[in-house]
Amino acid sequence: MPVPSEAGEPSDPRDQRIAELEGENSRLRRIRDALITRVESSTSHKPEPYSAFEHSVILAEQVRERTEALNVAMDDLKASNKALSRARVEAETTRQRLSDAIESIADGFVLFDHQHRLIQANSRFRSYWRGAGVDILPGTSVAEVKTLAMTSGLIVEEHTDPDSEGTVYLLSNQRWVQMTERSTREGGLVVLYSDITDVKNSEMARREEALAEKSRLLQATVDNLSQGVVLVNRAGYPEVWNHRFLSLIGLAAHQVSGLIPFDDLMASSEVPLLTPATRVQGGDRALDEVHRRVDGTVIEIKTHLMPDGGFVNTYTDITERYRYAETLKESERWIRVVTDHVPALIAYVGADLSVQFCNKVYEAWYSTDRAPLLGRTLAQIHSEELYQRLLPHVREALSGQSVTFEFEESNSRGEQRYMLRSYVPNLDSYGVVVGFFVMIRDITDRRRTALALQQAYDNLERRVKERTSALTGLNNQLRQEINERAAVESRLRDAKLEAERANLSKTKFLAAVSHDLLQPLNAARLFTSALLEHSFGPRAEGLVRSVSTSLDDVENLLGTLVDISKLDAGVIKPDVTAFDLRDLLNNIAREFRQMATAEGLELAFVPSSAVVRSDSQLLARILRNFLTNAIRYTGSGRILLGCRRRGDALLLQVWDTGPGIPGDKLTEIFQEFKRIRPAGSPPDKGLGLGLAIVDKIARMLEHRVTVSSEEGRGSVFSVEVPLGKLEPRKPQAERMLQGSTGDLEGALVWVVDNDLAICQGMATLLEGWGCQVLTAVSLEDLSAKVDLTGADVDVILADYHLDNDENGVDVVTEVNRLRTTPVPVLMITANYSNDLKQHIRNRGYLLMNKPVKPLKLRSAMNHLLQGR
Repeated sequence: MPVPSEAGEPSDPRDQRIAELEGENSRLRRIRDALITRVESSTSHKPEPYSAFEHSVILAEQVRERTEALNVAMDDLKASNKALSRARVEAETTRQRLSDAIESIADGFVLFDHQHRLIQANSRFRSYWRGAGVDILPGTSVAEVKTLAMTSGLIVEEHTDPDSEGTVYLLSNQRWVQMTERSTREGGLVVLYSDITDVKNSEMARREEALAEKSRLLQATVDNLSQGVVLVNRAGYPEVWNHRFLSLIGLAAHQVSGLIPFDDLMASSEVPLLTPATRVQGGDRALDEVHRRVDGTVIEIKTHLMPDGGFVNTYTDITERYRYAETLKESERWIRVVTDHVPALIAYVGADLSVQFCNKVYEAWYSTDRAPLLGRTLAQIHSEELYQRLLPHVREALSGQSVTFEFEESNSRGEQRYMLRSYVPNLDSYGVVVGFFVMIRDITDRRRTALALQQAYDNLERRVKERTSALTGLNNQLRQEINERAAVESRLRDAKLEAERANLSKTKFLAAVSHDLLQPLNAARLFTSALLEHSFGPRAEGLVRSVSTSLDDVENLLGTLVDISKLDAGVIKPDVTAFDLRDLLNNIAREFRQMATAEGLELAFVPSSAVVRSDSQLLARILRNFLTNAIRYTGSGRILLGCRRRGDALLLQVWDTGPGIPGDKLTEIFQEFKRIRPAGSPPDKGLGLGLAIVDKIARMLEHRVTVSSEEGRGSVFSVEVPLGKLEPRKPQAERMLQGSTGDLEGALVWVVDNDLAICQGMATLLEGWGCQVLTAVSLEDLSAKVDLTGADVDVILADYHLDNDENGVDVVTEVNRLRTTPVPVLMITANYSNDLKQHIRNRGYLLMNKPVKPLKLRSAMNHLLQGR
């Protein structure tokens, strides 16, 4: 039976058709039964038997046909009912699966029909509303859902970003939900609510980390500033400061805290307090101030107000600039003294036609009521008529032409004079006129004399000689004035040359006195090395090693200063020869591998036997400076020393994995006293001269030095050396066994040095090695202590520079002249010149430079005593 709907009609067309067929079948059955009953019950009009039988057969056939049709219809009805049942089961299964799929979604799911009314939602979506006490029922519109979410307090914040997909809400349970909408084909709407709380928390964590990193970078940047900087918040407490600020105000780190008001903090310092609220007399704000400390340091203090009410103070050490300004003032005073006594009007006019300098004669002529002229324009100083007459000549001077002209003029007091003017343009380094010099000479007398001569010539020839004589006298006076001006200019040139000579003399002096500077350092090293040979206990040994380390630092700094001075003075001359790189690179790699290991770094080395043409010692100095910088600035990783062939040259390179160098600093690092220290790295003891020495040596050797770097990944320093070809030559005397530490027990050693402290230190060191030592300060002292001809001796250690114009080469030459068998000689000197090196090499002596390193000295002595 068909299932009627609420209006009484079949709910399905197939049910309706089945109902119609069943009704027709019932009607046919009733007709059949009526006909059978009529035939059987009829008695009055009975046909003949045959007719009755024929009628019965026809009727039976009709009934059979109708019955078969009814059976077929019933079969169709049964098949339709089965198909309908299967369809209902499949629809129910599909509906259940859809419900399960929606429930399995981790996000909130809502389905609206074409009228945007809620049809279905999953439990995840309904869970959002439990805390708000609201139940969302089917049939609720989209607008009603949004209104309920806002009025019930379920949504706390709403964020809409046009660049992102959907809208983000912060719910009352502190969870973040992103809403995404999609339209269906029937005009409906599917809405997904995705929980993105973890994503938002991750973003906030990343933002906090980025903020902390920015704060760290800000502090590192402030710490690397050459100025002292302090940031004070609106409450008056310091928040950010650097070490330079502490050193300039004279406070220790433990005295400064963000919990101490800035006013109280500065009360503990001799440096005055300066804030944007500080006022000077007259009520104006004092935004900068210059303070001179008790120790003579001059500090410039500036304060800057910030938008949030706080302020930033900067403290700059301007001692050198202040002294330079004082020197300039003194120079300006002398120039003014000179110009004020020159009998001419002298001034300097800038490109804006303002007077920037004038002497007293110029000021006395043009000033009204002795008012100052500096800073005033020519239009303000001169009358309108005079200014218009001067303007064409002024324009010529500003165009770069020297101008000389003369005409009569009167000053503010009405005095009439005839002036000769000269305008000389002043050009800057780019050839642009930045002003012009003015020189005005009063030639009134000369002019009047010329007029008088002209009148005398016209009227009285007899007065020609007299006037000519007077004119000649005036010309002589003019020449004298010109000579005086030339003398002044000559003195100014001499003063400049004297300053340049003084600077050069300073450089040459520092290079020349290296011997005297290194003498006490050499003695101290010998004594500390001797102390290290003895055992005094852990505490004493630690103190001795600290002293030795300090001496190493002093030696490196002093050696660097001496080297840079010698290079500037031209004392060092390259000794260019062809040599094999094998020994040089092996020795350098062995030396710096230990240093790298001590710093936790790995030094990789690619050996090479290439032959190059250069000065081996100066080239080694370049590579050592490269490696020293690489070890100093590489915090972790590895360093590589190797070579590359490039045409007819060899590229020696040092690679590192340090912090790298900014691109705009690649040329600055080769300047003297320039160091590019990465943010956060500890301060080092260098002077910033290593790469400056490399640059000077490379220029001297005509080797090209290049550097390439990438910040955060490392740098590579290269020096290009031409390839060479070895030539047969005598073995050099200074070649010694590397790392040899043989036994020196019982060796007889004579030490000749004019410094008693060095003699004593050398004796102490050598006696600690088991040697028998005899010291002397000269040849005469040595001959008085021992028989030079027959006394036993294994080696002589002699200083080259001795007293009374005596040198160590002459001493050992005289000793070997008196002996049958020459004694091995080790010459020690602080002179690095090639002439002395060649002189000692020609004598066949071994050479060692001061300050003497004990391990190298022991190796050299073992080398000399091998045949003993």
